[in-house]
Amino acid sequence: MNAKAGPPEVRGALALLCLSAVTLTYVLWQVLSPSTWGHVRPEEGPTTSRGLGSSLAWAPLEGEARRHQQSDSCRLVLVESIPQDLPPAPGSPSAQPLAQAWLQLLDAARESVHVASFYWSLTGPDTGVNDSSSHLGEALLRKLQQLPDRNISLAVATSAPTLVQNATDLQVLVARGAQVRHVPMGRLTGGVLHSKFWVVDGRHIYVGSANMDWRSLTQVKELGAIIYNCSRLAQDLDKTFQTYWVLGAPRAVLPKPWPRNFSSHINCFQPLQDYFDGVPTTVYFSASPPALCPHGRTRDLDALLAVMGGAREFIYASVMEYFPTTRFSHPARYWPVLDTALRVAAVSRGVRVRLLVSCWLNTDPSMFPYLRSLQALSNPAANVSVDVKVFIVPVRNHSNIPFSRVNHSKFMVTEKTAYIGTSNWSEDYFSSTSGVGLVVSQRASSTQPGAAPVQGQLRQLFERDWSSRYAVGLDGQAQGQDCVWQG
Repeated sequence: MNAKAGPPEVRGALALLCLSAVTLTYVLWQVLSPSTWGHVRPEEGPTTSRGLGSSLAWAPLEGEARRHQQSDSCRLVLVESIPQDLPPAPGSPSAQPLAQAWLQLLDAARESVHVASFYWSLTGPDTGVNDSSSHLGEALLRKLQQLPDRNISLAVATSAPTLVQNATDLQVLVARGAQVRHVPMGRLTGGVLHSKFWVVDGRHIYVGSANMDWRSLTQVKELGAIIYNCSRLAQDLDKTFQTYWVLGAPRAVLPKPWPRNFSSHINCFQPLQDYFDGVPTTVYFSASPPALCPHGRTRDLDALLAVMGGAREFIYASVMEYFPTTRFSHPARYWPVLDTALRVAAVSRGVRVRLLVSCWLNTDPSMFPYLRSLQALSNPAANVSVDVKVFIVPVRNHSNIPFSRVNHSKFMVTEKTAYIGTSNWSEDYFSSTSGVGLVVSQRASSTQPGAAPVQGQLRQLFERDWSSRYAVGLDGQAQGQDCVWQG
């Protein structure tokens, strides 16, 4: 289906929502964005094993890429990681295990694998831990090492400097022929490369909260999505990968404007409209920070605000951190953009708001006054419903594993739309740090009456977590100092 297809009133409503989101944040970006940027240096995309020096990003679609588009049969599958010793209730909804999905994606690869990840830590020795739960990460690394033997190129964009000093994963992969670029986001935008996504063969996609870390597969709660056989969407997301790739080149500077070949024609105003497994689907990708959004790319914050603004019944969000401030600038600045959007939805439109925030060993207690302030808005007599809980992953006998046992998911769902992102909810993640968001909406299919729209599936996963024994109200156990649950 053509991206412009659909009833005019639907397209008009989408445009109005996007325009209102852009208007709300325009002044913010004028203040936060640097006034001038350099020009991008001409760089080729990552090479392929089918022809060294060939560009994957800039060539017009022809040959196999065009055949992919003609044979697209898009399919979306939610994926998740559930930490060991965190059994869900019997019969509760679940998504496909993330480790299984990643290994299957690599098995399906035929030409290229592009990975954007904050950092790499796929083996136990990377973290100085000898634990059997690292086996899935090590299996993934072995499969990545085998890609060159199958004549498949591997390109990696990661943050610089690296977060895990002892990690040897990328050295091993480079020795096997992988191309790796470390993107100095601190120098370029003042943030880090925090994105987490894959593009396989310009045809398949993973996006979600999980880093390339063995703990993301067995010790941390994650959520994401795989989209199969959807070359138009995959090649659009790959343009975001290419922004990282050129900025990882030596002496790279930010362009203004980005060259036309980085532009997107799939966005909030003009999403891709297609049938995913027979289900009518509307979908696009957003990105942050604004400096890494070429022409046509919806800014991640605008996408979040558009989804919130379109809600009429409920907004359910699960994020690791929630701060209506900056987090990495000193002194901190107040930044109420998302907080205000939730309050407006609850008060002005009677939308039921539920916010599930992580509580773990590294939680900053200063977050809790903001959470209590948001929940204090709730007033059933005035039809204002705002509820906040914290999700505590029990540590149990895993206390030897650093930076684990946490709900790391970053998603939001309304009755209309699912949003799956890579960013925590504080100002820096949208103004200086790189991230991406997947915004997707599905209508019930008359040809497949049993197929639940993705927003319905995501709602079920949220409600499973919300009603679990690991979700604790603010007036109960958790006050910032009680985030380590040994039980």
